[in-house]
Amino acid sequence: MTINRIPISVSEALGRVISRVDTLSEEAVPYTESYGRILAEDLRATNDVPLFTKSAMDGFAIRSEDSAGAGGENRIAFEVVGEVPAGASSDYVLGPNEAFRIMTGAEVPKSADAVVMFEQTKETETGFTIRKTFRPDENIAMQGEECRTGEVIVPKGTHINPGTVATLATFGYSRVKVYRQPVVGIMSTGSELLDVEAPLERGKIRNSNGPMILSQLKRMNIEGRLYRLEADDVDTLLSRMEEMLREVDVVITTGGVSVGDYDHLPELYKKLGAVELFNKVGMRPGSVTTVSFLGNKPLFGLSGNPSACYSGFELFARPALLKMMGHDKIFAPVVEAVLDEDFKKPNPFTRFIRAEVDYVEGRVHARPSGFNKSNAVTSIARSNGVIVLPGGTRGFEKGDGVKVMLTDMTTGTDRFDI
Repeated sequence: MTINRIPISVSEALGRVISRVDTLSEEAVPYTESYGRILAEDLRATNDVPLFTKSAMDGFAIRSEDSAGAGGENRIAFEVVGEVPAGASSDYVLGPNEAFRIMTGAEVPKSADAVVMFEQTKETETGFTIRKTFRPDENIAMQGEECRTGEVIVPKGTHINPGTVATLATFGYSRVKVYRQPVVGIMSTGSELLDVEAPLERGKIRNSNGPMILSQLKRMNIEGRLYRLEADDVDTLLSRMEEMLREVDVVITTGGVSVGDYDHLPELYKKLGAVELFNKVGMRPGSVTTVSFLGNKPLFGLSGNPSACYSGFELFARPALLKMMGHDKIFAPVVEAVLDEDFKKPNPFTRFIRAEVDYVEGRVHARPSGFNKSNAVTSIARSNGVIVLPGGTRGFEKGDGVKVMLTDMTTGTDRFDI
C-alpha cells in the first residue's frame, strides 16, 4: 500500500487535533470523589467568608479611638469588662477605655473596631496598658473580605485539587458537576512483541509501550484499558479495533504506522472510514505519528519506538485528552533552561530529547537522560522533562539556552531551596 506522507509542523499538527476534539458530557459526583476531576460549572460562594467580622488574633478588642496618643512612655490603660471566646459573641457596648478579652476567630462585638495582640500589652490589675496607636479594623477579618455570597470562587474548567475539595466542603457542595473522564483503549501491534512474562526469543522484544502509556494515563487520572497484543494482520486488527471502538472514547495504538510492508494501520483506518488529520510530523523522534478521527473518537497512531511513542503521547494525546476532560490548561509547561551537555546532532526537524531537569542556583538546568535514540527505553525512566530543540539548527553546546517541556510534574528536587 503506497502512503503519501507530507510532513507538517508540530504546532500545525497539534492545532488540527485540538480543534477537532470535543469536550465530553457532564456528570455529578460526591465531593469526596472529585479530586483530580475537572469542574463543569463555576463554583459560587453560598455565604460570605468570613461569615461575620472576627478577630484575627488572640488579644483584646478595643475602640481604636481610645488608643489615640499612645506611644513611647505614654501608655494608655484599658479595663477588661468581658471575654469573647471562639464561637461566642457579646452585645455589651464598650465605654471609653474598656476592652474585651477575645480569641482568634471570635466575632468582634459591634462596639469594638480593633484588636490588640496580647504581646502588645502590659498587664495591670484590672486590664492592660498599650503604647501604640491602633487604626480602625487592625487585626480584624471583616465580613465578606475573602468573598461575598454569589461570587465565583473557583471557575469552570479548573482541575480539582485538595484545596478545591476543601472549598467544596466549606460552601456545602456535597456533590459537584464535573466532566466525564475519557476511557482510553491501548493496543500495541507487531508480530515481534511479547508479553512481559514471556521469555525472550531471537528477533522478539517485550512490549513496553502499552504499560508505559497506561502509566502516562494514570498520571492524568484517566482510565486506560490494555488490549491483547495483535500480530500484523489487517483482518485481525480490524476485528480488535471494532471491539475497542464499542468500549472506549479514544484509541491509542503503537507500531504499524511506518512505511514497512507489515505496517497495516493506515489501511485499517481507511477500512474503518476514519478521517486522517495527518500522517507525518516534522519532528524527531516520532515523525510517523498519525492521528485520525472516527466520528468524534480520536485514533492516535503512535510510533512503535518507545521514546517516539512517549513523545507522541505527551505532544498530541495528552492535551487532547485534557480538552476532552474540560481542562482549561491543556498544555505542558515550557520553561527556559541551561543545557548541561553538548548536543552536536543537527536538527532538520524539531527534536524532542528526554531530559533530566534540575534546579541549580536559581536556574533550571537540563541534560539528555542517557542513550537518546528513538528506540531507547532506559532514558525515559530517568527523564522528568523533554528538551525541545528547534529544526534548522546545527547542534547545541553546553551552556546554551534551551526550552524544556515539563512532562512529569510529580518529580521534585532533592533540596528545599527558596
